[in-house]
Amino acid sequence: MNGEELGDYEIKMRTKKGEVLDVIVRAHKIIYMGAPAHLVVLFDITERKKTEEKLRQSQKMEAIGMLAGGIAHDFNNILMAIMGFGKILSDKLSFDDPLKVYVGHILSASEKAAQLTQSLLAFSRKQPINLKPINLNKIIKDIEKLLLRLLPEDIELKIELDENEMILMADTVQIEQVLINMAANAKDAMPNGGTLTIKTEIIIIDSEFYKRHGFGNEGEYAMMLISDTGIGMDEKTKDRVFEPFFTTKDVGQGTGLGLSTAYGIIKQHNGYITVNSVQGSGTTFKIYLPLTKSKSVEYKKLKTMLSLKGNETILVAEDDPAVRLLMKTILEEEGYMVIEARDGKEAVEVFEKYMDSIDMVVIDVVMPKKNGKEVCQEIRAIKKDIKFLFISGYATDVLMKKGVNDKNCSLITKPISNELLLQKIREMLDRSY
Repeated sequence: MNGEELGDYEIKMRTKKGEVLDVIVRAHKIIYMGAPAHLVVLFDITERKKTEEKLRQSQKMEAIGMLAGGIAHDFNNILMAIMGFGKILSDKLSFDDPLKVYVGHILSASEKAAQLTQSLLAFSRKQPINLKPINLNKIIKDIEKLLLRLLPEDIELKIELDENEMILMADTVQIEQVLINMAANAKDAMPNGGTLTIKTEIIIIDSEFYKRHGFGNEGEYAMMLISDTGIGMDEKTKDRVFEPFFTTKDVGQGTGLGLSTAYGIIKQHNGYITVNSVQGSGTTFKIYLPLTKSKSVEYKKLKTMLSLKGNETILVAEDDPAVRLLMKTILEEEGYMVIEARDGKEAVEVFEKYMDSIDMVVIDVVMPKKNGKEVCQEIRAIKKDIKFLFISGYATDVLMKKGVNDKNCSLITKPISNELLLQKIREMLDRSY
């Protein structure tokens, strides 16, 4: 029955039950019982097409994330300089100076821009997270009052929590951000009122779950369902709902970063998020976060520093000239001595020259010639207990993957306020073990 192959044709077919299948039709010219004939073979490729589409979507989101993270990195350096020098100018102007109001507008606008870059970093999973054992149900209970203030009176909030403790290795602030963003999105989807439901339960992800859903590493997960009774979405909107800056709202009514921020946070917590929506019938998001056996911990606020001044010598290693000048200005105005380095190689050379007088190193994570981690390792080989404050405008991957994580290291992210930079430096210098 071998014969000439006529080629493949991809079509859609509907079954008797109404299900639409993706099918490849393959036709052959053959000789059957001595006479010319055609053999037609049908291959059901529906599942393959679904898998390919999920892979394409995943690759697209990854590419968008890389682009977003790169933009945020460069933009954070610019913002830090604007915010920092703006604050110095504001402090030098008298209270009744007519120029002070304009500086205030500059600072306010730059803070809003900083919030946008933080959202981009969350989406691209480049934002540092502080992982500790936390109880998901407790987070939801604690934030319930805030969510009620966020929602108008015509939207009912229903919370149904699993009776079991759900302990995650997570960043409390980030998980709260997810809940706030999802609630805000649900509010916009219910302009005429409705119900927002938040529900938790423990589920097992196994091979059967993977077969049904196409994702998931095996283990116990906390599943958080967030469902609204709003206007819903069509398929095209649903496919793009997690993309940054994608929004169905009118111009000026939203940035399109709420759901993309939530997506990035969940991914950074090794979790999964799905969406199911029907126009006119509401939308349901399901968030899956891996459980841990560790016990939850309580969080304590840091003490406010009484004085930010000092007389120590600090090595500032930063490749961006504006940011380097800003940090030098901030520190010198508070009494510190500052030695500068423009890249990682120069940082090591400068430290070798002035090692006896340098009390601390403030260094950008990503720099030319040597990154922050490499500089730390080389300097630590010279002076074991020197304190390092790492500053990141983007990719903390260098520290996250094979990080420097000890009592004499700390990390803060750009753009950093002048006060936070001074407070962190003073806190680390005063810390004793």
